[in-house]
Amino acid sequence: MLPAHAFTNPPIQVAQGIEYMCGGTAKGEAEFMEMVAPRWAATIELGVSDGKGAQLAGFPAKASIQIRQKYTGQPIMNVETQAPYMLARLNPGAYDVNVTLGGLTLTQSLVVIAGAPARASFLWPSNFDMASVTPALPQTQALAQTSAAR
Repeated sequence: MLPAHAFTNPPIQVAQGIEYMCGGTAKGEAEFMEMVAPRWAATIELGVSDGKGAQLAGFPAKASIQIRQKYTGQPIMNVETQAPYMLARLNPGAYDVNVTLGGLTLTQSLVVIAGAPARASFLWPSNFDMASVTPALPQTQALAQTSAAR
């Protein structure tokens, strides 16, 4: 039996021929993602500001990540994640990373150099309407259905 704090490593997935891994929702998993990040070519970190200069824990909604070659605009990979970290085995080169959440797209450049991990951090403002992009919790849906049935 696993201890309560144990977790399994997030699965390595493939999109458009590029290996990637998303995770970091729980504290132990976030620590794991930070530990292995230097072994991956690129780290993309997603977060929401708490309005006081810090970042809220986790990432509450599904975001769409698109990576394009910087100078040609050629799409390299498209994935969706609800995790605060995405690690990707990108080839060396210059990229534009677009992350869309609820119609708001943030863009950053990312330069991957062989042997030197690259990182891009995306932080949505604290006044961003997370409720409009966060799926309802199952309990909330059940309560709403129960109330509607009465």
